[in-house]
Parts: sequence; C-alpha cells; structure tokens
Amino acid sequence: MPELQRLRADHAPAVLAFELANRAYFAASIPDRGDEYFDRFAERHDALLAEQEAGVCVFHLLVAEDGSVLGRFNLYDLENGAAVLGYRVAEQAAGRGLATTAVQQLCRTAPALHGLHTLRAATSHDNAASRQVLTKAGFVPDGPAAPADLGGRPGTWYRRDLRP
Repeated sequence: MPELQRLRADHAPAVLAFELANRAYFAASIPDRGDEYFDRFAERHDALLAEQEAGVCVFHLLVAEDGSVLGRFNLYDLENGAAVLGYRVAEQAAGRGLATTAVQQLCRTAPALHGLHTLRAATSHDNAASRQVLTKAGFVPDGPAAPADLGGRPGTWYRRDLRP
C-alpha cells in the first residue's frame, strides 16, 4: 500500500527518478520544469527542504512499497491558517484513485499537523483528471485562475474549508 511521507533528504534520488520518468507525461497537462530544474536538482531539493524547515511549505511524497515515488503532494505558502495545494501523480499511478486518497488524507491531517483551516488549488480547464481529484476530495470552485497562475493556461481556483 502506498504511503504518504514528508519529504526528506534521502528521498532525492527517488524524486529525481519520478520527475525524469514522467517529464513528458506531466508536460502534456502542466508546464515543463525545464532542463535547468534537472541540471540543478540537488540544489533545488535542498532548497525545498530549507523551505519546509522554515515552515513556509510542507512537501509530501506518495511512496510505493519498493521506495519509488508515485506522486508529490505539496502545501505551499502556509500563512494565516491557509495554504495552496499542488500535486502531480506518475503516469503509471494515474486513474487508480491514489491522488484523491492522498489529497483527502492531507485534508484530514493538515488542521492538526499544520494549523490549516483552508486549502486552495488551481487547475487548468483542460486538466479534467485534476478537477475530478479536487471535486472528489471536497473542493469547490472558488473563482477563475489566471493563465499566470497555471503556466499560461486558463483555469479555476478550488477551495476546501478544513475541519479539525
């Protein structure tokens, strides 16, 4: 059974393998990270850990029993009890309900672990799978997302009020 784990330094090789294996798949629905992301991956991973240590963000991985990464589920811009949720799931794991389950788990644990009462997430109009995950996880539309919010694509912001 896959497990949601908080990002650690020793996750770096598995995260890089996940990003490389799914690069083309992700680029079909969200902006590509670019070559520099991969060239400077170790620095970027360290920077994420520093942000997490500072309490600005919390990064999670959905890890398979063999240690491979099936998805990333991140809480950004933690401030005043609110955060922005972002996620991506490996092509091999898509369509199995894993993203919905992981998002629901974060919604259940975020109030106690991170003091959150509201989560927001944006998805482009052409990303039906992401819209479905958010809807199944109890998010409701909360207004338009500008193309600048979604790498040049128009979309919708979703919101979920959390109950401890």
